[in-house]
Amino acid sequence: MTTISASEVNKLRQVTGAGMMDCKKALVEAGGDFDKAIELLRKKGQKISLNRADREAQEGAVIAITSADNKTGVIIELNCETDFVAKNADFVAFAIEIANLALNNKPSDIAALKSLTIGNLTLEQRILEEIGKTGEKLDISSYEILDGNNIVSYIHAGNRIGVLVSLTNPHSEANAVAGKDVAMQIAAMNPIALDENSVPEDVKQREINVGKEQAIQEGKPAEMAEKIAMGRLSKFYKEYTLVNQEFVKDSSKTIKKMLADTEQNLAVVGFKRVGLGA
Repeated sequence: MTTISASEVNKLRQVTGAGMMDCKKALVEAGGDFDKAIELLRKKGQKISLNRADREAQEGAVIAITSADNKTGVIIELNCETDFVAKNADFVAFAIEIANLALNNKPSDIAALKSLTIGNLTLEQRILEEIGKTGEKLDISSYEILDGNNIVSYIHAGNRIGVLVSLTNPHSEANAVAGKDVAMQIAAMNPIALDENSVPEDVKQREINVGKEQAIQEGKPAEMAEKIAMGRLSKFYKEYTLVNQEFVKDSSKTIKKMLADTEQNLAVVGFKRVGLGA
């Protein structure tokens, strides 16, 4: 039998909200596989969250910025060891400096970003210099770039979440406000995809399988399980795909409807979200 530690059980409980014993049984049945244990809990009808943001996180700052013409946006995550350093003004300023470096040069990945120069030093050398000042390990764990017709950026919760949203229409005062509302929605609700067509096939199949298992365990006839599962898949789309989610500021509208009401042909093309330690 797989030995499961109390800390593993507690971690699963914090992420899912399920009971301690249920979490332990799921982990044992899953052989210690965290993701499989979550799926087992869901198949057994446990009401859990798919937002995995509560998993252990390093400290640091997430910065999201856009170019002056709103055509490009970047997000970077700079990590440190303690909350004390993360909240230091010099540390946040360094994270912003890195974000601007990325925005101005558009490197292909983190390694390319670290090879860029700030003054007479490469960014990698600057990071080492900052490590000497803070006495803590510092590193860049996330770098995202988004190009488009109109990019909106948003930083949430004291530099803990950064979001970029790409909109169809050119920048205007009205769609800037709507874009920020969408970005705040993404920060809060953490959608897994833009719309139902953007959900990976393996995720769709997983949700169908979970729906079938739940229907059968509820005593529904096997021949009805498929139809019930598809109905639950539609509900899944409404909860976890951005344009189909209820707008948090007005639950009578979806995000898609809110944008359409703001400007003709206004829609979301894509988005990026980085949560600290996610």
